[in-house]
Formats: sequence, C-alpha cells, structure tokens
Amino acid sequence: MHARTTIVQGNPASLDEGIAQVRDQVMPSVTAMDGCVGISMLCDRSTGRCIVTTAWESEDAMSASAQGVMSLREEATRTLDAATSDVMMWEIAAVHRDHWVPEGACARVTWLSGRPETAERAVDMFRMAVLPRVQEFEGFCAASFMVDREAGRAVGAVVFDSRESCEASRDATTEMRERVTQELGATVDAVEEMEVAFAHLHVPEMA
Repeated sequence: MHARTTIVQGNPASLDEGIAQVRDQVMPSVTAMDGCVGISMLCDRSTGRCIVTTAWESEDAMSASAQGVMSLREEATRTLDAATSDVMMWEIAAVHRDHWVPEGACARVTWLSGRPETAERAVDMFRMAVLPRVQEFEGFCAASFMVDREAGRAVGAVVFDSRESCEASRDATTEMRERVTQELGATVDAVEEMEVAFAHLHVPEMA
C-alpha cells in the first residue's frame, strides 16, 4: 500500500471553503480512480496548514494517478488561497484502527528523518513499541506509520476522538518519542496536532 500527501499552507480565512471543495469535489474524483482506497484531510485552523492524504493499492496505481490529480490539487490550492503545495510519496508500513474516527477528532502527526538503512527498524519499533502504548491512551482511535525508505523519512499519525484526549497524551507521547528516536538515531523534524476534517481511508489493517 502507498500514499501521497499534499501539504498546503493556506489562508485560515479560506479553510472552510477549502475543506468543502476537497470533500465534495476532490474526494469523489480521486476515489473513482483505479487503485484508490480513500482520502483524508487534516488542518490547523490557526495557521491554515492542511495535509491531504490519498491512499493507493500499489505504487503503480499511485504513479498512474499523478497526472489526473494535478488539476484537482491546483484547484484546491487556489481555493485555500495558497501559492504552492508540497507533495510527498510514501509506503504505508503500518495501520491500526480501534474504531472509526468521529467528528471533532484530532491527530498528532510526527515527522521524522534518519538513515535509509534504519527504515525497517523504525517500522518494527512503531509496531512493537509505539503502537501497543498509544492504544492505551484515553480516546485513541487509530494510528498509522508511513516511510520513504530511499530518503530515510517517516511520518506517524495517531488519531484521538477529541482535541482534549490528544492534549492529555502529550507528556507521555513526548517521553516515548524521545526514547524511540534516540534508539533509532532519528531526528524529529516536526510535531503537529491537527483537526481531522474528514477521514475516508479504507486501508486494511497492517499492524
């Protein structure tokens, strides 16, 4: 399974219009493409930053969709009042859901960089050390981990049923993140807590 993330630094004042466009126009078009298994959107209302993720059955299906999604991406970028968008490609390495994500959910997204040769070890640590721990947190809904093996990058997302639950887990998460990244020799590039605008990803369980 593979994924494409599109990161847009939009205008907070245009956020609701942008969410509506991605949900009502982009989502039907993308999910109708061969091999697509869903789409999600995260946003930060204070900054206008948005992350749209599309999931694909294979790398070939993701590559084949590149031309078709370009105009959709450009239109959404304009609606969000953003000048540019950044696109990243990933292998989906782990997915676990406790239950479906409700309205008002919040996600903590952690961006990591390290050595390409440690990618498999990072996946194993997420599955064996991180996932069992975050499942114990109050309000846990789902978690995923994606890697770019060639670049040595990774991104993990943990979704909670509310912002309050997400915030309550900060201290425990920080301690765990520091321990894991030290063991991996990885760098934490950014940690974001974002509203889940919608989540319609139908990626099978991969924990």
